[in-house]
Amino acid sequence: MARRAQTGSGRLSRGLLLLWALLGTGLCQAGAEPEGFSQDARTSPPVAVFNWTAQLVEETYTNITQKCWEFFVDLMRNVTASELCEWKVISRPYSLLQACLEGWADHLRYGYPNALAEQYIFQSHHRYFHNCTLEHQVYFDPPEDVLLAMIIAPICLIPFLVTLVIWRSKDGKAQP
Repeated sequence: MARRAQTGSGRLSRGLLLLWALLGTGLCQAGAEPEGFSQDARTSPPVAVFNWTAQLVEETYTNITQKCWEFFVDLMRNVTASELCEWKVISRPYSLLQACLEGWADHLRYGYPNALAEQYIFQSHHRYFHNCTLEHQVYFDPPEDVLLAMIIAPICLIPFLVTLVIWRSKDGKAQP
Protein backbone atom coordinates (compact mmCIF):
# COMPACT_ATOMS: atom_id res chain seq x y z
CA MET A 1 0.00 0.00 0.00
CA ALA A 2 2.79 2.43 0.83
CA ARG A 3 4.29 1.84 -2.59
CA ARG A 4 1.03 2.74 -4.28
CA ALA A 5 0.78 6.00 -2.34
CA GLN A 6 4.33 6.84 -3.30
CA THR A 7 3.54 6.28 -7.01
CA GLY A 8 0.52 8.56 -6.77
CA SER A 9 2.62 11.21 -5.07
CA GLY A 10 5.19 10.95 -7.87
CA ARG A 11 2.47 11.47 -10.44
CA LEU A 12 1.20 14.47 -8.53
CA SER A 13 4.69 15.96 -8.39
CA ARG A 14 5.17 15.46 -12.14
CA GLY A 15 1.74 16.97 -12.78
CA LEU A 16 2.56 20.00 -10.67
CA LEU A 17 5.92 20.33 -12.39
CA LEU A 18 4.20 20.23 -15.80
CA LEU A 19 1.63 22.80 -14.63
CA TRP A 20 4.41 25.06 -13.33
CA ALA A 21 6.27 24.75 -16.66
CA LEU A 22 3.14 25.63 -18.63
CA LEU A 23 2.37 28.57 -16.36
CA GLY A 24 5.93 29.79 -16.70
CA THR A 25 5.79 29.75 -20.51
CA GLY A 26 2.42 31.49 -20.66
CA LEU A 27 0.71 28.61 -22.50
CA CYS A 28 -1.50 27.92 -19.53
CA GLN A 29 -3.14 30.48 -17.31
CA ALA A 30 -4.79 30.03 -13.98
CA GLY A 31 -8.50 30.69 -13.91
CA ALA A 32 -8.30 32.95 -10.85
CA GLU A 33 -5.43 34.37 -8.87
CA PRO A 34 -5.72 34.21 -5.09
CA GLU A 35 -5.74 37.61 -3.47
CA GLY A 36 -4.43 36.54 -0.11
CA PHE A 37 -3.75 33.62 2.15
CA SER A 38 -7.34 33.01 3.20
CA GLN A 39 -8.66 29.51 3.83
CA ASP A 40 -10.40 29.35 0.41
CA ALA A 41 -7.26 30.34 -1.49
CA ARG A 42 -5.18 27.61 0.17
CA THR A 43 -7.66 24.77 -0.19
CA SER A 44 -9.11 25.33 -3.66
CA PRO A 45 -6.86 23.95 -6.42
CA PRO A 46 -5.96 26.25 -9.29
CA VAL A 47 -7.84 25.55 -12.51
CA ALA A 48 -5.50 25.13 -15.49
CA VAL A 49 -6.89 26.17 -18.85
CA PHE A 50 -5.03 25.95 -22.16
CA ASN A 51 -5.75 29.35 -23.65
CA TRP A 52 -5.76 29.23 -27.45
CA THR A 53 -5.67 32.86 -28.37
CA ALA A 54 -6.73 34.00 -31.80
CA GLN A 55 -3.14 35.00 -32.50
CA LEU A 56 -1.84 31.52 -31.64
CA VAL A 57 -4.51 29.83 -33.80
CA GLU A 58 -3.74 32.16 -36.70
CA GLU A 59 0.00 31.58 -36.36
CA THR A 60 -0.50 27.81 -36.23
CA TYR A 61 -2.83 27.88 -39.25
CA THR A 62 -0.36 30.07 -41.16
CA ASN A 63 2.46 27.59 -40.55
CA ILE A 64 0.31 24.60 -41.50
CA THR A 65 -1.02 26.23 -44.68
CA GLN A 66 2.55 26.94 -45.73
CA LYS A 67 3.21 23.18 -45.46
CA CYS A 68 0.02 22.50 -47.47
CA TRP A 69 1.30 24.85 -50.18
CA GLU A 70 4.75 23.25 -50.23
CA PHE A 71 3.15 19.82 -50.60
CA PHE A 72 0.99 21.12 -53.49
CA VAL A 73 4.04 22.64 -55.23
CA ASP A 74 5.88 19.35 -54.81
CA LEU A 75 2.97 17.45 -56.40
CA MET A 76 2.76 19.94 -59.26
CA ARG A 77 6.43 19.35 -60.13
CA ASN A 78 5.33 16.03 -61.62
CA VAL A 79 2.88 17.75 -63.99
CA THR A 80 4.22 18.77 -67.39
CA ALA A 81 3.36 22.13 -68.97
CA SER A 82 1.09 20.48 -71.53
CA GLU A 83 -0.89 18.74 -68.77
CA LEU A 84 -1.48 21.83 -66.62
CA CYS A 85 -4.95 22.43 -68.03
CA GLU A 86 -6.14 18.82 -67.93
CA TRP A 87 -8.50 18.35 -64.99
CA LYS A 88 -7.82 14.60 -64.83
CA VAL A 89 -4.16 15.36 -64.11
CA ILE A 90 -4.42 18.34 -61.79
CA SER A 91 -7.57 17.41 -59.87
CA ARG A 92 -5.70 15.31 -57.29
CA PRO A 93 -3.09 17.92 -56.29
CA TYR A 94 -5.67 20.72 -56.40
CA SER A 95 -8.17 18.75 -54.31
CA LEU A 96 -5.48 17.82 -51.80
CA LEU A 97 -4.53 21.48 -51.41
CA GLN A 98 -8.15 22.44 -50.86
CA ALA A 99 -8.71 19.55 -48.43
CA CYS A 100 -5.57 20.42 -46.48
CA LEU A 101 -6.55 24.08 -46.16
CA GLU A 102 -10.14 23.29 -45.22
CA GLY A 103 -9.35 20.34 -42.95
CA TRP A 104 -6.84 22.24 -40.81
CA ALA A 105 -9.13 25.27 -40.63
CA ASP A 106 -11.89 23.01 -39.32
CA HIS A 107 -9.53 21.25 -36.93
CA LEU A 108 -8.31 24.56 -35.48
CA ARG A 109 -11.83 26.06 -35.63
CA TYR A 110 -10.41 28.90 -37.68
CA GLY A 111 -13.27 29.14 -40.17
CA TYR A 112 -13.27 28.28 -43.84
CA PRO A 113 -13.17 29.86 -46.37
CA ASN A 114 -10.75 32.42 -45.01
CA ALA A 115 -8.43 35.04 -46.47
CA LEU A 116 -5.28 32.92 -46.13
CA ALA A 117 -6.83 29.89 -47.84
CA GLU A 118 -8.18 32.07 -50.64
CA GLN A 119 -4.72 33.57 -51.08
CA TYR A 120 -3.23 30.10 -51.65
CA ILE A 121 -6.02 29.13 -54.06
CA PHE A 122 -5.55 32.37 -56.05
CA GLN A 123 -1.79 31.86 -55.98
CA SER A 124 -2.22 28.36 -57.43
CA HIS A 125 -4.38 29.70 -60.25
CA HIS A 126 -1.97 32.53 -60.97
CA ARG A 127 1.11 30.32 -60.92
CA TYR A 128 -0.14 27.20 -62.68
CA PHE A 129 -3.46 27.73 -64.44
CA HIS A 130 -3.38 31.29 -65.80
CA ASN A 131 -2.87 30.11 -69.40
CA CYS A 132 -5.77 27.66 -69.38
CA THR A 133 -8.50 28.63 -71.80
CA LEU A 134 -11.66 26.86 -72.75
CA GLU A 135 -11.20 24.76 -75.86
CA HIS A 136 -14.91 24.32 -76.51
CA GLN A 137 -17.33 27.16 -76.90
CA VAL A 138 -19.56 27.54 -73.87
CA TYR A 139 -23.19 28.34 -74.56
CA PHE A 140 -25.03 30.71 -72.25
CA ASP A 141 -28.74 31.34 -71.81
CA PRO A 142 -30.09 34.28 -73.79
CA PRO A 143 -31.16 37.42 -71.94
CA GLU A 144 -34.50 37.17 -70.17
CA ASP A 145 -36.41 39.41 -72.58
CA VAL A 146 -35.31 37.33 -75.59
CA LEU A 147 -36.08 34.09 -73.74
CA LEU A 148 -39.54 35.35 -72.80
CA ALA A 149 -40.29 36.31 -76.42
CA MET A 150 -39.17 32.88 -77.62
CA ILE A 151 -41.54 31.21 -75.15
CA ILE A 152 -44.58 33.47 -75.62
CA ALA A 153 -44.54 33.66 -79.46
CA PRO A 154 -45.43 29.98 -80.06
CA ILE A 155 -48.02 30.05 -77.28
CA CYS A 156 -49.77 33.04 -78.85
CA LEU A 157 -49.55 31.49 -82.33
CA ILE A 158 -51.42 28.31 -81.32
CA PRO A 159 -54.89 29.93 -80.79
CA PHE A 160 -54.53 31.77 -84.12
CA LEU A 161 -53.77 28.52 -85.96
CA VAL A 162 -56.62 26.66 -84.24
CA THR A 163 -59.03 29.46 -85.20
CA LEU A 164 -57.81 29.32 -88.79
CA VAL A 165 -58.31 25.54 -88.98
CA ILE A 166 -61.82 25.76 -87.52
CA TRP A 167 -62.79 28.63 -89.84
CA ARG A 168 -61.54 26.76 -92.91
CA SER A 169 -63.31 23.56 -91.87
CA LYS A 170 -66.73 25.29 -91.57
CA ASP A 171 -66.89 25.50 -95.32
CA GLY A 172 -69.07 22.51 -96.14
CA LYS A 173 -67.28 21.59 -99.29
CA ALA A 174 -64.21 19.48 -99.17
CA GLN A 175 -61.35 21.05 -100.97
CA PRO A 176 -59.42 18.73 -103.31
